[in-house]
Amino acid sequence: MENTESIDVTIREMAEAARNAARIIGRCAADQKNAVLLEIAAQIRQDAAYIQQENEKDLARAKAAGLSSAMIDRLSVTESTIQSMIAGLQEVARLSDPVGTLSQTWIRPNGLQVSRMRIPLGVIGIIYESRPNVTIDTAGLCLKAGNSVILRGGSEAFESNKALATIIHRALHKVGLPEHAVQVVPFRERAAVRALLKQEEFIDLIIPRGGEGLIRFVVETSKIPVLKHYKGVCHVYVDAGADLEMAERICLNAKVQRPGVCNAMETLLVHRSQVPEFLPAMAKRFSEAGVEIRGCEETCRILPGIVMATDADWPAEYLDLVLAVKVVESMDDAIAHIAQYSSNHTEAIVTRDYDRAQRFLREVDSSVVLVNASTRFNDGGQLGLGAEIGISTSKLHAFGPMGVEELTTTKFVVLGNGQIRE
Repeated sequence: MENTESIDVTIREMAEAARNAARIIGRCAADQKNAVLLEIAAQIRQDAAYIQQENEKDLARAKAAGLSSAMIDRLSVTESTIQSMIAGLQEVARLSDPVGTLSQTWIRPNGLQVSRMRIPLGVIGIIYESRPNVTIDTAGLCLKAGNSVILRGGSEAFESNKALATIIHRALHKVGLPEHAVQVVPFRERAAVRALLKQEEFIDLIIPRGGEGLIRFVVETSKIPVLKHYKGVCHVYVDAGADLEMAERICLNAKVQRPGVCNAMETLLVHRSQVPEFLPAMAKRFSEAGVEIRGCEETCRILPGIVMATDADWPAEYLDLVLAVKVVESMDDAIAHIAQYSSNHTEAIVTRDYDRAQRFLREVDSSVVLVNASTRFNDGGQLGLGAEIGISTSKLHAFGPMGVEELTTTKFVVLGNGQIRE
């Protein structure tokens, strides 16, 4: 157990080293950054057995501590996890490098050429729970965007993250870049998080990933800007005249495929005209998948024996095989319900009507809005970002899955030929 003063000193030294490393990473050529990513991927493949051996230590500790099956699932590094980390790094390496690109160039009447140039954010702090793959995803994205990063994973993934940090440092050294560009906090104590959140002199942005309690703690404690989402209360609305076979497939996938994640559907809204045909068939499929339905009064009338929803169910993020279902009179009602209870994460409409689809896209104010597709697609990898560092439901400076471009900002660059201001 480290004392708080020792932790504070170490974290400050890490933050200062990260700032120095960011100056080097920020001016790296794309080829060198891509070489690091591919080297990390190669090292993961080479040392997969070592990573899984260290992960077993975390899993044993987690089981002894009585962590939930959902947490243990997130913590586990399987062969599939290894392959996913490798594939994510390779995909990020193939992405265009946003750093240094110009956009929105215009000429002023006095001849000045004004442009926006994309630049790295600098130093990013990531605070997250479980999921050792987050260590690789975030390190890869931050390096590609020219940032250095300090990673503070959950204490339950301590050994896994140490192993991954060793692999990343080896790759950085091999390519000739500073190892301090990616650092993993070497403390389990909560004091390390508090110390990290004080380093506004060196860290430019904090991104927390995890449960609502963790994120609210970070937001309330941090002296550094925080990019966040508290929870994922995601809706699917089955519109009048929708293809009901398609609706069943989408709703089953959105709820059941992986219920413990933030882009899983938590509330199903059904237009009244679809209720007699859709709800009994959908409820049968949900029942076979082990889903508990909590319905409004109309839903309970159509599906006797289900649980009556209370006011607490509509804003709930269950992260489990539990679903709130409400019958709505119109699309207006559906949009109003989403506006009241949504967490601005992900919403979907199933419809055949082009105009209503376009209206839903315009009026629903969430980070990802889908037409005729599952909410489970709100994911950086699924949307072509290679991987993601998190999903932002705040609008400054990014909204939705955060990929390489969202880990940069822009500065103005101005080219003149001797102009002076009169």
